[in-house]
Amino acid sequence: MSKRIIVSSVIGVVVLGGTAAGLAVASTQTSGKPAVENASTRYVPPTGTRAGSLTFTADVSDDSGVRGLKVLAWPASSDLDPTEAEMRSVESATCRSTSADTSRCTYTLKVTQAEAAELAPGTWHVSTLATAKDGDTTFTPRTSAFTVTR
Repeated sequence: MSKRIIVSSVIGVVVLGGTAAGLAVASTQTSGKPAVENASTRYVPPTGTRAGSLTFTADVSDDSGVRGLKVLAWPASSDLDPTEAEMRSVESATCRSTSADTSRCTYTLKVTQAEAAELAPGTWHVSTLATAKDGDTTFTPRTSAFTVTR
């Protein structure tokens, strides 16, 4: 499945739901591994000829600092179930340091009505791959889940 289809799927899930979808707070803190916390989304649907947007934000921390965060939302009905290796090739959030060991990471997409029209309702999962400056990673295959209804 191409990255563009998955990205479009992320956008459409919120469009079909009709409101902003909140991602559950996710904590992946393990000894010496990066942690992903305070994950949330904000969706503004497209109107007329104006594009909408989807924004995913999370705080990522590690004692060595944060190198980056990969984010992928995918429909449970797709049988996609990404692996850590596959997550290495998905799009990255933009991370800005908020302290020596924590960064606020944000991933934003523009949303068109055409992209939203291609998506099916149902359960969706968000997967994340956090990478610390020392190379440690934390893969969370189901950081959160939400439901899309028509």
